[in-house]
Amino acid sequence: MADLVCNISKGQAVELYKRVKNGDPSACRMYLIPIAAGAVTDATLTDCDDFAAMITAGVTELSTNGWNRKTIAAADLATLPAPDDTNNRYDVDMPDQTWTAVSSGTSTDLVLCYASVATPTNGQLQPIGVYDFAITPDGSDVVAQVNTAGYFRAS
Repeated sequence: MADLVCNISKGQAVELYKRVKNGDPSACRMYLIPIAAGAVTDATLTDCDDFAAMITAGVTELSTNGWNRKTIAAADLATLPAPDDTNNRYDVDMPDQTWTAVSSGTSTDLVLCYASVATPTNGQLQPIGVYDFAITPDGSDVVAQVNTAGYFRAS
């Protein structure tokens, strides 16, 4: 599960997944972005309404030496499961993501964002959640399994 759900997306995470899976609108995607949070606190990240605000707050997007944004489109997502009526919750998962031969740039977190437009600006990326992802690269591949139970649980 998300280590924190951004206030702007509370109550929307399952719906945003559905929108991407159903292509509504056709250009919508999710993006998984590795960052180094530095001194930026979870309390500050929770209040950021777009990825540009996270950058302004002081996070650094990792985008070199093997790090890059991962684009998650409809074809990458499994059919949304039915709600878990037994446990009164809704778990949503996504495929594992791999960064190849990451050689430098220590990661602290992953930010999952949604955008309804093609090639979004940072201001058009709506953060859904932030996940602890402390990685000190050594040149090997880095794999992110956001969570075995899913990237989000609505309960």
